[in-house]
Amino acid sequence: MAKLSMKRIEIIALLEDRKKIMERLQRRGVVEFSDCQDEALVKMNTASSVSQFEKSVNVAIEAKGILEEFAQKKTPSFSFLKGRRGIETDKFGSKVEQRDIIYKSCHDIISLKKQITEARAAIVRTQTLSDALESWRNLDIPMQYRGTKYTRCFIGIVPKQVTSEDMLLEIARRNPKLEMLTVEVVFASKEQSCVVVICHKSIAEETNEVLRQMGFIASSEPVKQTPESVLRQYDSDIEMYRREIEENIRKIKSYADKLEDIEFFIDYINLRRDKYIALSKIGLTKNTFIITGYIPEKYSQKCIDELDSRYTVAISLFSPGDEDDVPVLLENGGFCAPVESITEMYALPGKKDIDPSSVMAFFYYMFFGIMLSDAGYGVIMVIGTAIVLAKFEIEGAMRKTLRMFFYCGISTVFWGAMFGSWFGDIVTIISEQFFNTQAPNIALWFEPIKDPIKFLIAAFIFGILHLFVGLGVNMKMAWDEGRKLDAILDVVPIYIFILGVAPLCGSILVSVPPIVISICKYLALAGAVLIILTSGRSSKSIFGRFGMGLYGLYGVASGYLSDILSYSRLLALGLATGSIAGVVNMMGAMPSNPVIKGITLTVVFLLGHPLNMAINLLGAYVHTNRLQFVEFFSKFYEGGGRAFCPLKADTKYIKFKENN
Repeated sequence: MAKLSMKRIEIIALLEDRKKIMERLQRRGVVEFSDCQDEALVKMNTASSVSQFEKSVNVAIEAKGILEEFAQKKTPSFSFLKGRRGIETDKFGSKVEQRDIIYKSCHDIISLKKQITEARAAIVRTQTLSDALESWRNLDIPMQYRGTKYTRCFIGIVPKQVTSEDMLLEIARRNPKLEMLTVEVVFASKEQSCVVVICHKSIAEETNEVLRQMGFIASSEPVKQTPESVLRQYDSDIEMYRREIEENIRKIKSYADKLEDIEFFIDYINLRRDKYIALSKIGLTKNTFIITGYIPEKYSQKCIDELDSRYTVAISLFSPGDEDDVPVLLENGGFCAPVESITEMYALPGKKDIDPSSVMAFFYYMFFGIMLSDAGYGVIMVIGTAIVLAKFEIEGAMRKTLRMFFYCGISTVFWGAMFGSWFGDIVTIISEQFFNTQAPNIALWFEPIKDPIKFLIAAFIFGILHLFVGLGVNMKMAWDEGRKLDAILDVVPIYIFILGVAPLCGSILVSVPPIVISICKYLALAGAVLIILTSGRSSKSIFGRFGMGLYGLYGVASGYLSDILSYSRLLALGLATGSIAGVVNMMGAMPSNPVIKGITLTVVFLLGHPLNMAINLLGAYVHTNRLQFVEFFSKFYEGGGRAFCPLKADTKYIKFKENN
């Protein structure tokens, strides 16, 4: 059970070696820094530096996003699986010298994008003005024109479609005395008409009043030239803005080869930010600095030897005290490591907990396989994950997840073969529909669809075994803590009670030999008596013990009944996968014509089975997690641990390759 043992570490070294030691510890990633609490030591205030680093990272990330948007650099399929680029430590140093150039490139890219944005906004504004003026294109006088010494000009719109004749008739009807005027309709639509009215100055006020009564709205366009001239200028401006955008995009594309440099810069600045956060936790004297923190005991000696051989240091290791907030780091073998993420999803082990990954792994893969339960789907999972793991340098959590699904795929193949499900009943469909022969029974155990009660009984047996293992872990933990009597009295009575009650309940579904029924009755009775006698042993009064014992029996009976029934989800999801797969195959085989049937079956097979696999794979993942979190962990696991957070090279795009 691989919850690594932690040691407190104290490193005292010369101040002149601080940078080199910090960088080496960061590359090794095995020391978590604790905040130095010694008031006699000086501490660095790195808040402003950290803030500046975060600002620089944000600038680089923005520039990277712009470059990816405009450069349209083609990335190979599944490039996200290729992992980080390796870089030697000496080349890293030479690359760091270019950081100012890279940072300037980031600002240049952002500046170009800003100019593009401004030009696009200018195009929108200009186009809006152009659209508003388009209706006046045929007007051969400026929009601001108001007349001559003896005339008055009204330029505007009326809110309906009219002609020049309509306007003159309406003006005459409203004021017959208005004779010295002319009307021209420049543009007319269903919604409005653009009109120009020119009259003698002596009747300007009367004309204006009549136009107002007709709903005339004077133009407010501040245009001194003719609309045609202005529209040509707008078109010229839009074209200029477009050329500016194209030129700036071309300039951005010229930075395409800087993408990896920008990614390097992001990682480099993040490394510096993390280092400065750690620097704020160390203590300083005039000539030395002191690091305190935690290190996994497994890696402590190697770390000590490496620092001792290169620097003048004094390193001490201590065992953490009971009051110390010791971080948790899980490390398991190849079979169990993939489910560490499931444990972490729930909670890391607390101080008294063990790492449940190793005892959970077998049941996790087993239950997943039973729920998905189709060997064909399992083969796809195994081949797919194996190819990805072999071809790509995947790291970290994603690699563990893929390995988890690889083992889940193997389990799915096993249980699918046991239940005779290979893409549902496709073997039967092909044999009967295309070869007119009776398909053999390919199930190595039984077919759940034909015998669901047997499947349900098996699910309950697997569930009881799962719960018993959880109780066994609880018993071992109590035994190791020296509470040997508690270990026996808290677990053994439950074992006896469940072993007695389970067959009695099972007899409702299947036939159980009378001799077994008799034995189980005595076991159940003995278990119940033991639970009543032992559950209330902490109480000092006899009545208190008896009352607590009865309550304990009720809790065991109701709680474990609920837990065991929960494993019926193995039946539900297992049947769902096979049933839906069978329906898919049946739909494909519906046509009577053999040729059409073959084509239809192929199409429906290729569409239906991937969908069925995806849906039930998700269901198997969710419900397998649920069985671990609710039923299994509740028997022995508390959680509440804090993750081990060392100073490390937490990079996204590069990884270090040591020269020595």
